[in-house]
Amino acid sequence: MSARPASQAAPSLRIRMLRHVMVPLVLTWLTGTVATLSVASHFTEQAFDRALLDDAYSIASHVQAQPDGSVDLQLTPSELMAALFDQAEAVHFAVLQPDGQLLAGKDLPPTPLPEASQGFRYSDIVYQGLPVRAVTLRHEVQGQLHHVVMAHTTYVRAALVQRMLVFGALPLLLLLALLAFWLWRGIQRDLAPLARLQDALANRDAQDLTPVVISPSTREIQQVGHAVNDLFDRLGRSVRAQREFVGNVAHELRTPLARIRALADYGQAHPHADVSQQQLQQIATSAERAGRLVNQLLDLAIADEAELALQKERLALAPLVGQAVLRHLDKADARGVDLGARGLDEGAQDVHVLADTALIEGILDNLIDNALRYGGPTLTVELTAHADARTCMLAVVDDGPGIPDAARRDLMQRWTQGRDAIQLGQGAGLGLSIVARYAQLLGSELQLESADHGRGLRASLVLPLA
Repeated sequence: MSARPASQAAPSLRIRMLRHVMVPLVLTWLTGTVATLSVASHFTEQAFDRALLDDAYSIASHVQAQPDGSVDLQLTPSELMAALFDQAEAVHFAVLQPDGQLLAGKDLPPTPLPEASQGFRYSDIVYQGLPVRAVTLRHEVQGQLHHVVMAHTTYVRAALVQRMLVFGALPLLLLLALLAFWLWRGIQRDLAPLARLQDALANRDAQDLTPVVISPSTREIQQVGHAVNDLFDRLGRSVRAQREFVGNVAHELRTPLARIRALADYGQAHPHADVSQQQLQQIATSAERAGRLVNQLLDLAIADEAELALQKERLALAPLVGQAVLRHLDKADARGVDLGARGLDEGAQDVHVLADTALIEGILDNLIDNALRYGGPTLTVELTAHADARTCMLAVVDDGPGIPDAARRDLMQRWTQGRDAIQLGQGAGLGLSIVARYAQLLGSELQLESADHGRGLRASLVLPLA
């Protein structure tokens, strides 16, 4: 069986919010109602029990000794009826002699007798099939202990508790229902912008990465909208970078690949060894240019994507500079260039920056490659630390013809070539633009200046020390 969609499995946010609010309120209402009814019932019982005890004292006050020494209840039938009159309750009494025999009243069920330290004792009994509340009162007459039992039915007590429940708890329950309705409407109103955002995203075309409209609402929903728009912005930049990269690859690789094909066809049409050797040499040169162009295009793609996922770490610059020099020694020897490094002594081992290894290597490789192509016979990679300023300078210095001041800014733009590069038919105008972009990602800026004595080029960038 397939799993249910998340929209069916997950509870509604409205219901969850309402439940988080209403469940504590309902529990509070229940607890408060039970506590209130318990307290009210307790004090009500005390009031009724006190009235019951007063009736018992009233009856006991008329249990007196006769002149002949006997004990009797001295109340006429009319006085007794008046003493026992109650419009709502049935009132019963019994006067018990010391031996437990009935002296006056009705034969009530046995009740617990009060202890010697107690003057009276309450109990609940059943009389004539009805629950009654009874009190047993100790009463001494001429040194003999008598007991007066007074019993009332509990209609009024039960009715009073019911009325307290109806008029006390039910209005609060009605208020809770109104509160739940008000909260439901309020939650619906507050979540309406989220529903509109959901509809806007669900009905949006996959190619549409324009920002969604964020209507004024709660801060959290606005933050969600801004996060979605930020995601669209990053996706848009990524898509544009990919499209530009694909276009650049298709455009720039067309020429060297066509030249390689043409040279190969020409070599096949002229099988002479001299012609074939010449064509193979030109094919190797064109393949090298195509490979260099591919590497630069990949570096350009990395530069465009690095801003989205740049992870800086603590790096030691001296080993990276040494490795870059070693990577280009063979090419420098083939071109007759004296390639060296300066500032890689023992103290330089402590020069650390917060950067990305790929970006530092890309900066060094592109600057050294540019200098090997267009510089003079001497090329130096310099690493200089400025402890007071907490910075270090990474520079590539050549003694070639240099670059005029007016052209330096333009050469850091993509697809811009210098005069020498155009004449030599080399490069694609990407090297310095890649370095400039890498420097920007590292929080620095590529500087192009004249080298010593006004000749050659110094390409440098300043990085803060870690």
